[in-house]
Amino acid sequence: QVQLVESGGGLVQPGGSLRLSCAASGFTLDYYTIGWFRQAPGKEREGVSIIRWRDGYTYYADSVKGRFSISRDSAKSTVYLQMNSLKPEDTAVYYCARGNDWIIRTTPETYTYWGQGTQVTVSS
Repeated sequence: QVQLVESGGGLVQPGGSLRLSCAASGFTLDYYTIGWFRQAPGKEREGVSIIRWRDGYTYYADSVKGRFSISRDSAKSTVYLQMNSLKPEDTAVYYCARGNDWIIRTTPETYTYWGQGTQVTVSS
């Protein structure tokens, strides 16, 4: 069965860095996209960054461009989200999700499979 397991969240000071990992299993990665989403208290879930596995094409939300970087490791079936220059407004639960095909889609409603989430807190 499809499984997505996130790790790497935590507490970091403003300006700091974290790397999130999403280990995927139970499906052939070449056919899909993997996205990172986040949800802060009282806010809707939003797309942060998405990668198309087959060619590495990426998408970033404007709010994270230049600070976050998404990548993949085929040997480990894992997607990473490197987050630099973190701000308090980046505080949220971060989820990875598998798209339903290879098309880059940014709305959470178009993703069927989700990980359990990992908390990222940016605070001094």
